Amino acid sequence: MIVEDKSKDEYKKVGARIRKIRIQKGMTQADLSVKANIGLSHISDIELGKTKMMLATFTRIAEALQVSADVLIRPDIPEVNNLYQNEFAEILEDCTPDEIDAIIKIVKELKATMHSNRNI
Repeated sequence: MIVEDKSKDEYKKVGARIRKIRIQKGMTQADLSVKANIGLSHISDIELGKTKMMLATFTRIAEALQVSADVLIRPDIPEVNNLYQNEFAEILEDCTPDEIDAIIKIVKELKATMHSNRNI
């Protein structure tokens, strides 16, 4: 079903978040397609916000990406930010102090680069 109403922007935003998380997890569209049992062209249309997806499809995508639905729908609410902070803490929990220092330096540099690229 092609999206033709005001909600099109919301579908584009959700699709963009799905794409971003998929890429962060090192998955191709084909990987996500197989893991979520959804056609490859449908995954592409979802990521581009060209189509509305059924709740079952959305659930399969969230499960395949191993993320909370909140992360895909409303990433700017405090509860979702807490999920990100908890995930980062889990990543660091088995690191040595030297590893933590290195990771923090890398994250700071990445953040600075991302912020400087925002204005381009």
